[in-house]
Amino acid sequence: MAPIPGSGLAKGLAVTLRTMTRKSVTEQYPDALPELPPRTRGVIGLFEENCTVCMLCARECPDWCIYIDSHKETVPAAAPGGRERSRNVLDRFAIDFSLCMYCGICIEVCPFDALFWSPEFEYAETDIRELTHERDKLREWMWTVPAPPALDPGAEEPKEIAAARKTAEKLAAAQAEQTAQTDSAADRAEPGEGES
Repeated sequence: MAPIPGSGLAKGLAVTLRTMTRKSVTEQYPDALPELPPRTRGVIGLFEENCTVCMLCARECPDWCIYIDSHKETVPAAAPGGRERSRNVLDRFAIDFSLCMYCGICIEVCPFDALFWSPEFEYAETDIRELTHERDKLREWMWTVPAPPALDPGAEEPKEIAAARKTAEKLAAAQAEQTAQTDSAADRAEPGEGES
């Protein structure tokens, strides 16, 4: 049986009319920003103070898109008679996002928590060479990183937090004791100053 001439056009128009009556699902992106989940993988933020230039992130990156440069700096001895030490100082930390496949291996292997996922996703450039972002841009994205999820109320307190709390309590007690000694010495000195 031969198809009726114009039946394909009629079917297409029927689909058009059917979809015209429904609510549009198109999001007007630049005007209305999408609601992203809180732990969205956007770009990688750098917390520069934690970076020890161990190069582990660059070595483990399957795309070799992390570029790190550093130099050694001599640190004087902490105590008299001690020896000088050398430490690495970060000169350059860059990530080429045109190569990055957002696997997150660099974030997972970083032993010092210097790399984090940022939900930032608007970093398009007109030239592919500008997708290599240096540490100043990576540092800016660090401020968009959401806080980590709260600990389970029934879980044990992490050892690091317990140790930090004990140290803080010892320092506070020592400072309070020193303040009390200073106040008592000042109280003892005051009566003698007023006599003439």
